[in-house]
Amino acid sequence: MIERAPLAWRPVGAVAATAAVALLLTINRYDYHRDELYFRMLGNHPSWGYVDQPPFTPLLIRLCAEVFGDSVWAIRLPGLLFLPAAVFLLALIAREAGGGAVAQTLAGTGALTTFALVSTHLTLTTGPDLLVWLGVVLCVMRASLRELPRYWLAAGLVTGLALYNKHLVILLLLTFAAGLLVAGPRKVLLSPWLWAGAGVALVVGLPNLLYQVANGFPQLDMAAALAENKGDEARITLIPLQLAWLGPFFVPVWIAGIVTLLRNPALRPIRALGVAYPLMLVLLFVIAGQPYYTVGLLSALFAIGAVPVARRVTRRWILVAGAAVNVGFAILMSLPVLPVGVVGGTPIPAINQGISDQVGWRRYVRQVADVYEALPAQDKPNTVLLTGNYGEAGALDRYGRALGLPDVYSGQNELHRLGPPPESATVVVLVTQGDPSRSPAFVSCEFKANLDNGYGVENEEQTARVFVCRGLRGTWADLWPGFQHFD
Repeated sequence: MIERAPLAWRPVGAVAATAAVALLLTINRYDYHRDELYFRMLGNHPSWGYVDQPPFTPLLIRLCAEVFGDSVWAIRLPGLLFLPAAVFLLALIAREAGGGAVAQTLAGTGALTTFALVSTHLTLTTGPDLLVWLGVVLCVMRASLRELPRYWLAAGLVTGLALYNKHLVILLLLTFAAGLLVAGPRKVLLSPWLWAGAGVALVVGLPNLLYQVANGFPQLDMAAALAENKGDEARITLIPLQLAWLGPFFVPVWIAGIVTLLRNPALRPIRALGVAYPLMLVLLFVIAGQPYYTVGLLSALFAIGAVPVARRVTRRWILVAGAAVNVGFAILMSLPVLPVGVVGGTPIPAINQGISDQVGWRRYVRQVADVYEALPAQDKPNTVLLTGNYGEAGALDRYGRALGLPDVYSGQNELHRLGPPPESATVVVLVTQGDPSRSPAFVSCEFKANLDNGYGVENEEQTARVFVCRGLRGTWADLWPGFQHFD
């Protein structure tokens, strides 16, 4: 029998407040992230789903922009709620495992880690997804440890809602079910409450699932493209990155979480969570899934591990010092703390792509605008912009109109569906990392500029070049399928 202490509102609230302040102080630094620029474009074209993701995050960005204004800080406001919520969910998970105030507070600091900070500083799909995973784990623990089977219905509701943001929660459920088969208790799989929860998830998430069916399961195509383009890298980095997501000082804590799940008789009803993690690693290696897919479960294991760690480490200063160093390092590596003119001289952009992808967008757009402005006056009415990736397209869409730039198109992911350009477009200002001379679409392409953010920060656009292309070798309707690519 597990004795549960009251929720430690004050210390956990202090951690949550620290998290919110860290985000607030950096909310408007640097610029949009490339994914935020992309989601901003998608939000202007509401749908039940897109080829590469469900609709929640693009629509959330659209809502923030409509209510608070079309700005960087406005679309990042949700993170001020998401990160403190993650702190409290981790504390509640520790409480379910028998943790007192110290364990709950330590568990809450698991939200001030590199992955969680990046995912909530930026408005990405990973922020809400982290909350979903923690919410499902909490419901599973209450259903199993308290013998309150109605929580399976709550788990189903959270899962159904999660499908509108990401489908990765299915990975958690599959590996947990496999963990039940391996480690028990297997009778849970026969519970009518569990299957009722599955029914709730299906009903709530049905519109999103119907979109996938009606459109030929586009996210399977996206997953296949990711496996092909990044599969080798994902497999190589899968294990090393598990040691990095929560930070080096927190590794012993989540390992303790796995050990206590497997050895503590009081936690036997949720032992499957400890087995689910290695099973998830194996599955991700097989399907070449991205290493960060485990972070939601890893964070929950950290919260469970905080309970035995808090009991055994009686010198509290060790816990405080370890957590402080881990959190401080995470803030430095994850948030735009350093001036943008300085960060390029540090290893941070190379370690954290989330930082490098927030740098230089206004300058890139200005450089493309210079190429457009140099065109002959008679060409401009028949000119469109075409980019190789959605970050460039999103930046030109966001900043280009104020500079008088024409419409922008891209063949990447969902943006391909927003094309093709009109048949009247006979001149193309092309931004690409590739070699347009190899394209069968244009008769000629003349190099005009290299993109440069001017800060010495290496990102994808630092390898991009700007061309002016003329002479289509066919109609846009015929050529447009050749521009499609998933990445």
